[in-house]
Amino acid sequence: MTPRPEKIERDPGALRVRPHLYDWNRARVEFSWAALRHELYGSPEGSGNIAALALDRHANGEAARTVALRCLREDGSCRELTYSQLAVRANRFANVLRALGVGEGARIFVLAARGAELYEVVLGALKANGVVAALFTAFGPEPLKTRLQIGSAEVLVTTTALYRRKIAPLRAELPSLRKVILLDGAPGVGAIADTEAYETLMEAAPETFAAPVTVAETPALLHFTSGTTGTPKGALHVHDAALMHFMTGRLALDLHVDDVFWCTADPGWVTGMSYGVIAPLLHGVTSIVYEGEYDAERWYRILEEQRVSVWYTAPTAIRMLMKAGRELAQRHSRPALRLVASVGEPLNAEAVWWGVEVLGQPIHDNWWQTETGGIIVANTPGQAIKPGSMGRVLPGIEARVVERDVHGVPHTLDGTDVSGELALVRGWPSMFRAYLGQAERYAKCFHGDLYLTGDLVRRDADGYFWFLGRSDDVIKTSGHLVGPFEIERVLMEHAAVVEAAVIGLPDPMAGETVKAFVALRAGTSPDAALREQLMAHARRRLGPALAPREIAFVAALPHTRSGKIMRRLLRARELGLPEGDTSALESQP
Repeated sequence: MTPRPEKIERDPGALRVRPHLYDWNRARVEFSWAALRHELYGSPEGSGNIAALALDRHANGEAARTVALRCLREDGSCRELTYSQLAVRANRFANVLRALGVGEGARIFVLAARGAELYEVVLGALKANGVVAALFTAFGPEPLKTRLQIGSAEVLVTTTALYRRKIAPLRAELPSLRKVILLDGAPGVGAIADTEAYETLMEAAPETFAAPVTVAETPALLHFTSGTTGTPKGALHVHDAALMHFMTGRLALDLHVDDVFWCTADPGWVTGMSYGVIAPLLHGVTSIVYEGEYDAERWYRILEEQRVSVWYTAPTAIRMLMKAGRELAQRHSRPALRLVASVGEPLNAEAVWWGVEVLGQPIHDNWWQTETGGIIVANTPGQAIKPGSMGRVLPGIEARVVERDVHGVPHTLDGTDVSGELALVRGWPSMFRAYLGQAERYAKCFHGDLYLTGDLVRRDADGYFWFLGRSDDVIKTSGHLVGPFEIERVLMEHAAVVEAAVIGLPDPMAGETVKAFVALRAGTSPDAALREQLMAHARRRLGPALAPREIAFVAALPHTRSGKIMRRLLRARELGLPEGDTSALESQP
């Protein structure tokens, strides 16, 4: 087999559309946040409301009749909303909130499948200066309760089925939850107690909305991410994040006004919000919203029939398409596709080359975090791609590779090829502003002007970054980011379990799968029936996305002398890796 080259060189002038980011070195020098702020907000010191910027700029101009959303249902039907129509629907929901007495800064959660209504709720809540959080419908009751409690949810918009199955049993444990709005709720006699019917409220609401003043630091978005211990973290973002979404939609995803864009991420994940909802609307493009789940045949038909030109997806999805085989891909054309991008976990070089050979386009990996709020490092269409790399830092962002000393103080590593922790200099607009209720945890993410990402990378001589691993135990499984404690806590609810620890194991499809190690109470038999019982319990409480795929019974778990479970040691033993320093280990099970 002929060795593949280190780089995939592409002549920007030969591409279907000239990329916005044509000369990386020049763009890095000439980029100005003030100039971009003037373009989006109207002045170098300006600010704006995310929803007004995403909708009103287009609804009141030439793009009023441009399709903003093309929502494809599993039954084959389709609903379209133009920018003008979507703006009216968002205005109506903003007025609904006001009529219900919901003020600025209120926490508004949405638990619903992808569809036009989800967009209406998100954008209407943002326009009313509410703080919006979208939740995965796959979450079980326990993760939902935790997030609603941390976020002090005041309003929840969901469906009748989800409410009855997952929320109603928890309602008494959610004292801040004032209003529940059911998207398919029945008014009058058929109504569920203590809920409101969405369409009934919308029909009574005016089509125009007097938007309140929105300054750059007005809170806007709440995204949940997990750590290695404790509860999930609620990362708070502000309306000025729109500037980052606008910039990265242009430079990383190369959006042009006539593009048809498809982001496959659920808005319950930060990617689905930042790039499934906000960025494409800021650029006035048409977004495809597929309400169904992954299906290889259906996805290929969407790319073909909807003439998708820019496609943003996840490595897990790419690997599933690879598994489905080339023959399926070859049965469908992709007449307009010019850019495929991926995010969520490292994308291996083989997948990038598969894109070239099967899709006719290399897959452009990029990197960012919930905390960064937007794409930071990217392979862009105007630049050479090094398969397996994250790409290079975008204009306007200053990144460093650092090493922490014994006191935890980071020191920048210089050189043409260095490895260490990725750190970012404060100043980009979408940087998270807080972890709700966890000021100390937030402060630990920074040292002076540096945000310490916790991700280990190598920066090569050409400025390309390569992901090496996490500095903690967070598990990434099928696009979901989950901390071990959330899963362990649920397992330990079972009467037979005395202690549990979970780790992530490499998986070619999901990125990582969850394996649990369980220590049982004395006298309990570690048999197959109990294992199935525990797995069923975990699926019921956590949902299938987060539940362990494998459970191992152990006599005891490894602890440090301070009582912390050494998950790192469990993972090393499971994978046959060096155990490293075990001097803090209390016992050697």
